[in-house]
Amino acid sequence: MDSLRGDFGGHSGHGDSYDPAEDEIGHDAPPAVIGTDERRLQVRAYNHWASLLQDRTFPVIADLATGSLPDFDPFSVLLDFSKGLEDPAIRYLGSALADECGATAADIRTLSDVPSRSLLSRITDHYMQIHANQAPIGFEAEFVNTLGRTILYRGILLPFSGGLDSNGIDLIYGVINWKELADQQTTEALLAEIDRALEPRTHREADQLTDWADGPADFGHGDVLELTVPYHDDSEPSIDWPEPVFGSDAGGDDQSLADCLAAARELAQAAQGSEDRSRQALYAAIGRAWDFALAAQEQPEDFRELLEDAGLTMQERAPFTPIVKLVFGADYDKTRLTEYASAMSHAQRQGIGRGGLAAFLSQAPGGLKGVVQAERRLRREESGKAGTRRDSPREALVRRLREIAPQPLGAITGDGDEFALVLVRRMTDGQVLLVGEVADDEPLFERAAKRLVG
Repeated sequence: MDSLRGDFGGHSGHGDSYDPAEDEIGHDAPPAVIGTDERRLQVRAYNHWASLLQDRTFPVIADLATGSLPDFDPFSVLLDFSKGLEDPAIRYLGSALADECGATAADIRTLSDVPSRSLLSRITDHYMQIHANQAPIGFEAEFVNTLGRTILYRGILLPFSGGLDSNGIDLIYGVINWKELADQQTTEALLAEIDRALEPRTHREADQLTDWADGPADFGHGDVLELTVPYHDDSEPSIDWPEPVFGSDAGGDDQSLADCLAAARELAQAAQGSEDRSRQALYAAIGRAWDFALAAQEQPEDFRELLEDAGLTMQERAPFTPIVKLVFGADYDKTRLTEYASAMSHAQRQGIGRGGLAAFLSQAPGGLKGVVQAERRLRREESGKAGTRRDSPREALVRRLREIAPQPLGAITGDGDEFALVLVRRMTDGQVLLVGEVADDEPLFERAAKRLVG
């Protein structure tokens, strides 16, 4: 309702007294807070994901109508892990995310096609956590793009199964929005304008930021994105909703060695919490440790400082042991540390480059154990010990049996007990010959007879 205020004649003081300050001009009112109704992009995406769950651990991807979700489509990406974790295929890429990359959706088919130092490239620092935690991941961080501008971004990654016959995470749907941090000149001008608008002046908590891509409310530095479990009727069957967890800040593409170590440690911690559920999380952690080892070779002085800070020393005979200790922790299980170091030695032997060890471990016969055994066998051969391997007890026994000249089955005499144990040998030409008769061993006879009669 409109109201008129002023020093009008004919009124005898009934009503509010006139305050001249109310008619001051030249000062704008502070802007209203926007987006405070919790309709933030990530919350809406989470609620939509939860609505698709039904009674499953993860929704089925066929129920996600990518391309028909105007609230999310421009800011979303769909990753397909059916061919491995290291380089997932991109089945859908929103127009706003593609524009931020300086490319089109047709140009980007896999994650390795994503331009470095683009917003989409930051997903690699977060998507492994969703495999480790088996739940949606919310995250917010910042990085400097190719134009030298600081970009603050916030997103959520949501797990999906590939079909009704799958209970694992086969695809991940990500929804991300971002804003650019204003430069110093813009910030100072904006603060001056705010100072003129606000009386008394309020304490400034954080730099003013430009609009988000979809315009949600501003977050303070310590704010946490609230991902709530959707409401459901108590009369319906109870569903165990997966609870969201949060990732940590990602480093830049031009990482220092310390940043590279921090990224490797993050995956190592995630793998320790999920090793029983997912070998892929462990392999990804070992792969990131290998990436750190390659970076350490390029920055030996920085690597030496990291070792000194951790109280570790280089070992000429085991160069990868201090690396796995830096990544997984010096108090980690020593047997496993040795295995991880052996896997990295094998990666060096095979000439595996950065980002390739996790896929190598996944595809190798026997996985990590198989690679470790192969590396140890090659070391024995190099040291000249391979030819001195002793026969197993069974191999030694078989060798001695072959030294006994076999006889025709007719050589068995008709004298003796009704039942007897004999040992035969099947020859390569199909003959079955007698090796010998086992007599006067009642316990052995009883065990053999019981095996025959069940």
